[in-house]
Amino acid sequence: MEAAPRPAALRFFGSYQLLRLVGKSERTMAWLVADTRGGRDLLLVLPRVQPADLAALERWTETVQRASRLQHPQLAVAVDIGVQDGWPYVAYDLEDAAPLVERVGPQGLPPPECAALVARLLSGLAFAHQAGVAHQDLQGFVVLVDDHGGVRLAGLEVAAAVGEAPSLAAQRAAAQRDVLAAGLLLHHALAGVHALDEPDTARVIERLPPLGREIVRLPWATSHLVPEPLRAIVNRATDRQERHRYRTARTLSRALEGWIQAESGASGALTLLSDRLRAAGVLPAQPGAAGRLNRLGAMERQRTDEIAEVALQDLALAFELLRVVNTAQVRGVQVSGSGPVLTVRRAIAMLGIDGVRRAATALRPWPGPLTEDAAAELLQLIARVKRAGRVATALRPAGYDAEVVTLIAMLQNLGRLVLQYHFPDEAQQIRRLMLPAPGAEREDPGMSEQAASFAVLGIDVEALGHAVARHWGLDDVVLHMIRRLPLETPVRHADGDTELLRQVASAGNEIVDAYAISGTAPAPALQRIAQRYARALGLSVKELQEAVAASMRPAGAAPAASSDRRAGVAGRAVS
Repeated sequence: MEAAPRPAALRFFGSYQLLRLVGKSERTMAWLVADTRGGRDLLLVLPRVQPADLAALERWTETVQRASRLQHPQLAVAVDIGVQDGWPYVAYDLEDAAPLVERVGPQGLPPPECAALVARLLSGLAFAHQAGVAHQDLQGFVVLVDDHGGVRLAGLEVAAAVGEAPSLAAQRAAAQRDVLAAGLLLHHALAGVHALDEPDTARVIERLPPLGREIVRLPWATSHLVPEPLRAIVNRATDRQERHRYRTARTLSRALEGWIQAESGASGALTLLSDRLRAAGVLPAQPGAAGRLNRLGAMERQRTDEIAEVALQDLALAFELLRVVNTAQVRGVQVSGSGPVLTVRRAIAMLGIDGVRRAATALRPWPGPLTEDAAAELLQLIARVKRAGRVATALRPAGYDAEVVTLIAMLQNLGRLVLQYHFPDEAQQIRRLMLPAPGAEREDPGMSEQAASFAVLGIDVEALGHAVARHWGLDDVVLHMIRRLPLETPVRHADGDTELLRQVASAGNEIVDAYAISGTAPAPALQRIAQRYARALGLSVKELQEAVAASMRPAGAAPAASSDRRAGVAGRAVS
């Protein structure tokens, strides 16, 4: 008869029974322990290196105690801070939670769950950073997750290097390192495997630029399909270029929360804006609103197109008129004709001059909640948008309504305008991400606008514009027209008015974008645009240059009917 196996010897750390090692890195380790005094399971977190002397131990204790005083729903509560046999430790209440590293299997977690978990984690991390506390060794074994998706972070400052008080620069560097580690945890949760096959986030960070040369990108072959916006977020979090990474926990959290809201349903994109739209409107009235209002008050007997010319000088007023009449159409309050209203002339005819004045009065005064610098950026963008409308108008084939073309070209920028007005800081981040690295080679260009907006907002900039336009009551046909043609896809011959108008407006915007880089468009850029639209619109470089010249006319100067491009391109008026 074989002897029964001997039970494993019980191991103790002071009054704590060591149940099992949860995880360890070069700097810290975590154990699941049973508290023999309180009769509950705790998470015990210790540094891997003992303090050198009593003074160092006292400094470590002071640092950890200061961190433990922070109170936030996403920060674990320290129930015991002490020293055993020269080893300092912190014990945390588990509260029916388990470490993240034990919840992530080889299949990873569903993307919505991953995004929500890490967003909550970052909320607590951002709170700590704001208080001047960094984690110092963010690992999957110190992130506690319960069955309801609740997240709490343990181990703040346990890995702190004992020495002189850190400088502000050192604190910022530690906080940014925490954010990079959070990106690696997000990568692991989505992929089901550790980045570089290394569970220690600190070791991975040492292999990434600027310390190393490794590249971390989310693999395409994941068990759960990862949507492109979320993929852009996680890849930006671990980007090989430091300037592209998230600098704060708050910026990464906002990107994840933006994606979560955008994925919440058909109106998800609008949820990002709803409160801001109610508080500040879509856009503020441009400078000079009082003068325009006085002019409108004296135009009772003027022709509709003359009133429209004044209204179009203020992008906010033009958009507000479209919003009022189209929202009324959707609600069945006022119906005139069929389909959405897409000209200011028709909106004025429906509302009357009193309705126009009410719309103008309802606008928020310039510059709304914007700072001086952000307002200057918005003014510059508005000027570009108006110019794109004039360029597109000059490019339109014969027979197409100039105002329709102008408004479609401007509405193709609705998301960019809304972004600059309501999210000026995020707009600045997106512009920065789109810039190439200083002295970079061709293989290191800046991000595309779409990738940058995914990485910052969790949603495409154009989706913001579409959400607003749909809220106004514009139908799917118009929503299609106001979406720019993707730069990476060829332009094919239009199969109808809708596609042709979209192409003309897109061409106008691409030309103005080319000029915006340096003030003058290089010949190769115009040549590329002409070649891109040659088959669909029959454009030449000379015609592009003439359209740009036409756009230089004083604001409000409408192009004559004779300026319609050659009548050889079939078309009909759209109003």
